[in-house]
Amino acid sequence: MKQQEAERFFDRDCASGYDQMQTRLAPLRDALHLLMEAMLSDMPSVCRVLCVGAGTGWELIRLAERHPQWTFTAVEPSAPMLEVCQRKAEEHGIRSRCVFHGGYLDSLPSTEPFDVATSLLVSQFILDREDRADFFREIGERLRIGGRLVNADLAADTDSPEYERLLEIWWHVMRTADVPSDGVERMKAAYGRDVAVLPPDEVKRLMVSGGFESPVKFLQTGLIHAWFTRRTTQDPSKRSSNN
Repeated sequence: MKQQEAERFFDRDCASGYDQMQTRLAPLRDALHLLMEAMLSDMPSVCRVLCVGAGTGWELIRLAERHPQWTFTAVEPSAPMLEVCQRKAEEHGIRSRCVFHGGYLDSLPSTEPFDVATSLLVSQFILDREDRADFFREIGERLRIGGRLVNADLAADTDSPEYERLLEIWWHVMRTADVPSDGVERMKAAYGRDVAVLPPDEVKRLMVSGGFESPVKFLQTGLIHAWFTRRTTQDPSKRSSNN
């Protein structure tokens, strides 16, 4: 997804209403965040965290409030979404511990390696498989050896007979959460055009090709699958070129 595409999909109207929709879907978000915290519970008290596709900052703020010495770099290509993230960081008193980068990983200035990276419902917007593998490789290159990645994406075997039934349940979830009918219809159109829903094993393979250990799935809520993994000792770029 290019910069202009990100701002088309996550424009100012989307950014202004995004948190309201997320509040209605709080049980899904809170389950993911609760288990993410468990995956990171043994990390050091001082930790550097890279939030890729930070959006409006939900996971950043939650982790920052629970770990007062952690610092964060938020990478977000949509300017309207990043504005909301910055404002919320200011409101929660964590702005001084954050660096905000409007763009993608390839334009993020070089830094010391990060201890943790989060990528929640981000890579699904990268339609090309090779580009998606490169996305995970770029995350791996930013992490220290053994650094952790928490990744979540929409995932399913779209050729399976169960997919249509699961998808219909997903739309019912959206309606139950009071997502307006026109919003559900926009989501349906986006799923067919802007979202790459891949089988879970394929998403895992793409993470491994980026230089990570075989990921462990720790959560599924409807179409959302979440994994945690670690960067291996092998150089991600070399590993990617060998696959």
